[in-house]
Amino acid sequence: MKHSKVKHIADYIYIAISFFLLLFISSCTRSKYDFIIGVSQCSDDEWRSRMNEEIKREALFYPNLKVDINTVKDNSDEQIKAINNFISKGVDLLIVSPNEAEAITPVVEKAFNNGIPVVLVDRKITSDKYTAFVGGDNYFIGKQIGTYIADRLNGEGKIVELTGLKGSTPALERQKGMNDVLKDFPSIEIIATADAAWLKANAEFKFDSILSGHKEIDLVFAQNDRMASGAYEAARKAGREKEMLFVGVDALAGEKFGVELVTDSVLDATFIYPTGGDKAIQVAMDILQGKKFERENLLSSALVNAGNARIMQMQTSHIKTLDGKIEILNRKLDAFLMRYSSQKMFLYACIVIAILLAVLLFFVVRAYWMKIRLNAELSRQKQQLEEQRDQLIDLSRKLEEATKAKLSFFTNVSHDFRTPLTLIADPVKRLMESENINDNEKFLLGIINKNVTVLLRLINQIMDFRKFENGKLDMHLSEFNIRDCVKEWAEAFRTLSYRKHITFRFNAEEGDYNVIADAEMMERITYNLLSNAFKFTPENGSINISVCREGDDRITMKFSDTGVGMPAEHVKHIFESFYQIDVHHAGSGIGLALVKAFVEMHHGNISVESAEGSGTVFTISIPVKQDGTVTGSVDRKALLTNLKEGAVAMADQESLKAESNNAGKKDVSKGIVLVIDDNQDVREYVRSLLYNQYSVLEAANGSEGLKLAIANVPDIIICDVMMPVMDGMECCRRLKAEPRTSHIPVMMLTAYSMDEQKIKGYECGADSYISKPFSSELLMARLHNLIDNRKRLKDFFGDKTLANTTPLADADKGFVEKLRRLIEENIGNADFSVEEMGEQIGFSRVQLYRKAKALTGYTPNELLRIARLNKANAIIKTSSEKSISEIAYEVGFSSPSYFTKCYKEFFGENPTDVLKKK
Repeated sequence: MKHSKVKHIADYIYIAISFFLLLFISSCTRSKYDFIIGVSQCSDDEWRSRMNEEIKREALFYPNLKVDINTVKDNSDEQIKAINNFISKGVDLLIVSPNEAEAITPVVEKAFNNGIPVVLVDRKITSDKYTAFVGGDNYFIGKQIGTYIADRLNGEGKIVELTGLKGSTPALERQKGMNDVLKDFPSIEIIATADAAWLKANAEFKFDSILSGHKEIDLVFAQNDRMASGAYEAARKAGREKEMLFVGVDALAGEKFGVELVTDSVLDATFIYPTGGDKAIQVAMDILQGKKFERENLLSSALVNAGNARIMQMQTSHIKTLDGKIEILNRKLDAFLMRYSSQKMFLYACIVIAILLAVLLFFVVRAYWMKIRLNAELSRQKQQLEEQRDQLIDLSRKLEEATKAKLSFFTNVSHDFRTPLTLIADPVKRLMESENINDNEKFLLGIINKNVTVLLRLINQIMDFRKFENGKLDMHLSEFNIRDCVKEWAEAFRTLSYRKHITFRFNAEEGDYNVIADAEMMERITYNLLSNAFKFTPENGSINISVCREGDDRITMKFSDTGVGMPAEHVKHIFESFYQIDVHHAGSGIGLALVKAFVEMHHGNISVESAEGSGTVFTISIPVKQDGTVTGSVDRKALLTNLKEGAVAMADQESLKAESNNAGKKDVSKGIVLVIDDNQDVREYVRSLLYNQYSVLEAANGSEGLKLAIANVPDIIICDVMMPVMDGMECCRRLKAEPRTSHIPVMMLTAYSMDEQKIKGYECGADSYISKPFSSELLMARLHNLIDNRKRLKDFFGDKTLANTTPLADADKGFVEKLRRLIEENIGNADFSVEEMGEQIGFSRVQLYRKAKALTGYTPNELLRIARLNKANAIIKTSSEKSISEIAYEVGFSSPSYFTKCYKEFFGENPTDVLKKK
C-alpha cells in the first residue's frame, strides 16, 4: 500500500514536470519557416557568386524565409537531379538559372505542373511554363554591343565572337541581337565564332587556335568578361594584344573583374549585365504572399568604357563599404537577438523551476501526511501477511503429504493393474488356441490380446519411471554384444516394415561390440525409438539404425527416419516427462523421458535432430563398460520375445497411412462409410461392425481421409479427433467447406469427454460426437440416424415422398407433403416468408422451424433456398436464352448477387461459368 501511494506521488510529480518542460520547450523553440525557396544555379563564377550574395542579403528582410542554394558547376544532368531533389523536398518556390534551355525545360515543367512556382533568373527555357523571369534583356544587350562595334570600327573591320554555352538562352539572344545590328554593316565581317562555354580557360584555348589561322583581327567580342580576359591572355602570349580591341559583358566591380579590366586597358569596353538577386527574391516573395507581380522583369544595361569605369569603381567601393557596415550591424543585431532569446529562455526556466519547486513542496507535505496514515496501514498489513505466511507453510506441508499419498496410490494402482491384465491376457491366449471359435471371434480376441500387451508394456514403463524418479531403479549389468542384440531386436520389426512398405536397414562396421550394460534397458531404448519411428514414418519412407565404435571406450547408436519430424520449438522439450507436442503427436508422454533416463543411468548422452517434414535422428552415446557388478549373462530369447509382443503390437496399432485395402471393395448397392483413424485396431473393429451393411473405406489421417471423401463421396464419415498429419478438427472443417462433401454427416470419435473439445468439434461442423470407449450399439444407432436424416432431405427434394423411404406417422406424411407443395407453388415468390408458410400449414413460426428441422434436418428457410437453387440449376442447364439475373428473379431471389453467392456455396461453381460452359 505504501509503495503504491508513493508511486502515485511520483507519477504526479512526473506529469507536472513533463507539462512544464513541454511548455518551456515550446516557448523556446524557434518556429518553422513560413517559406522555403530552392535556388538552382548553373555555375559558380564571380557573377553567380555576386547574385547569391544579393539573394542572401535580400532574404534577411524576410525573417521566416529559408533559402537553399545549390550550384551544379555547368552540368545539366546535375542540375536536373538538384531540381528533382527540391521537388521531392516540397519547396514552396524554385529560382532556377538553367544551364541549357532545352535540357532543363522538362524538369522545370515538372515542378510547374506540380504546383511549385518557378522564377527563372538570367536565362530562360524553351517553354512558357514558368511563373516569372528576372534578368537582363540579352537581345537588347546584343544590339547595344553591335551598335558599339559598328561605331568603334567606323563601320568596317574583322571581328571574332566568343559565345557562351551553346544551349543557353543568353548566348543565343546576345548573338542574335548583335547580328541583327551588324547585318546593316556589310564591311564588318565576323571571321570566326567559337563556343567557350562562359569559361576563361576555354576562351584562351579557342582564341589561341583562331589567332594562328587569322593574321588580321580588329576586335574580339566575348559574351562575358571572363572569356574576354582569356582571349586577351592568348593574344598577349602571341604578342598581338595591341593589334585588336577586346569587348566583354558583365561589368562586375572588383579585382580582375570587368570594370578593373577596362581601367587597366585590358578591355576596350564592357556592358553591365545586372545580377538581379535582390529582385529575384522580391518577385518570389510577391508570388508566395499572393501579391501582384510582373511576369517579365527585365533589368537595365549600360556601356562601361574608359570614360566611366573609374567612376563606377569609386561607386562600387563606396557601396562595398556600406555593405560591410550593414553586415556588421546585422551581426550585432543577431547578437542582441541571441542575448534577448537567452535571457527570455532563462526567465522561462526560472519560472518553470519555481513552479516545480512549489509543486514538489506540495507533494512533500502531502507525502508526509500520507506516510503517517500508511504506517498504521502497513502495520496492519504486516500482521495479515505473517498470518498468510503461516497458512501457506501449513498448506505447503499438507500439499506435500497429499502429493506423496497420491504418488503412492498411483504406484499401488499400477501394481494392481498388472494382476487383472495378467488374468485377461492368459485366458485370451488360451481361447485363441482353441479350435472351437470362428474367425470373427479370433479377430476380436486378437484385438484384445494386442491391446492387453500394449497396456502391460505401458504400465511397466510407468512403474519404471516412478522408480527412476524415486531413485529406486536398479541396473542389472551383464556382458553382451550390443551390435548383435540391437540387430536381433530390430529384426522383430521386419514384418511390420514389409507391411507398411518402409525401407528398414541396420548398419554396423566390423569391430568389438562387447559391452557391460543393462540389456533390458537397452532393449527398452530400442523398442521406444523404433516404435516412434514406425508410428510417424509414412508408407514408402525409410528407417535406419547404425551402430559404431568410437575409440576404445564408447559406443554410438543412431536411429533415423524420414517421418513427419517435429517443429524446432518442440525438439528441446521432447525428453521432458509427460510432454506432448500436440494432437498430431499424441502419446503417454513418458516413453522418450524413460529413454533419456536409461541413457543417463548408463552415463551416456542422447541428442535429437529434427525438422518438420524431413524426419528425425536420435543419437545415443554410452561407455563400453559400466561400473558395477556383472550379475550374469543376458537372456536374449526372453528379451526378443518381449520386444516382439510389445513393439510390433504398439507400432502396428497406429500409422500415418492406411493399407491399400480400399480399392475394389465398394459395393454400389450398399451405403459407403469412411472411417478415419490412425489406430488400425479401431479401423478394423469398426469395419467388423459395419461390413455386412455398408461398404467401408479406411484412412489413417485427416489428409488421406479428405482425399478419399472427395473421390468417393461416402454417405457418412466416422473421424477420430487426435491423428497425425491432419487432426480430426481440421479434417471436419475442410470437409464442410468443400462443396462436394459439405452435405456428408461427420461423426467424431474422441478419447476426451470435455465439453470444450466437443464445442470446438461442433463449431467445425461435426454432426455427432461419441466418446471412447464407445458402445457398438450406440455407434450403429447414431450412424443409422444420421444417414436416415440425410435420406429424408434427399427424398424431400426428389420424386419420392418421405413415406416411401422413411417410416413416418400419417400426420408427418401430411405435413411433409403440404410443406413441399407450398414450396413448389411459391418458389418464384420473393416475398413468400416463413410466417406465411406457417399460417398456411397452421403452425407458428417456432413450431414450423422445429418440425421441419426434426424431419429433414433443415430449417424452412434453408429448404426454400435449396429448392430455388435446384430449380435455378435446372433452368441454367436447359435454357441458353435467359440471363443469370432473369433466372434469379424467376426462382424468387430478390438480388442476382445474392443468388450468385448462394449458388456458388451450394454447387461449388459460379452460375455464370456454368452458363458459359453450356
